[in-house]
Amino acid sequence: MAEIKYEIIETVGVLAENSKGWSKELNLVSWNGREPKYDIRDWAPNHEKMGKGLTLSTEELVKLRDVLNQLDI
Repeated sequence: MAEIKYEIIETVGVLAENSKGWSKELNLVSWNGREPKYDIRDWAPNHEKMGKGLTLSTEELVKLRDVLNQLDI
């Protein structure tokens, strides 16, 4: 399996933390040297391991924001 290279450009926010120290975060991440995208996923402490996640372009993140703002929560 090919190695995945990543660089967390900006930590936007931590959404949740679990008892094992992993945290669900929204970050701006560059994957394999490409242009950074917004990324929601679980990270181990010190970002040495990661879980599966969701990567969004700026346009997709804006649309998600708009959809969430319409929710009555």
